[in-house]
Amino acid sequence: MGFWKSDERGGRMTVRRNGKSRQYGWLSGVLLGVIFLGIGAAQGQFGVICRKAVMICLECIGIG
Repeated sequence: MGFWKSDERGGRMTVRRNGKSRQYGWLSGVLLGVIFLGIGAAQGQFGVICRKAVMICLECIGIG
């Protein structure tokens, strides 16, 4: 099968891609992350996350 290419280091099977998609593939993940962060901020989720993080830390330390 010419579509799959074996990695020289560990023999792992990977999909062959051209140079540009491999070079800029991370950019789509970063943009998607920024979009989801913006949606969460617009809904006021940062305060919720911060309160939960503080409660977990206080429970782990044994104060709460």
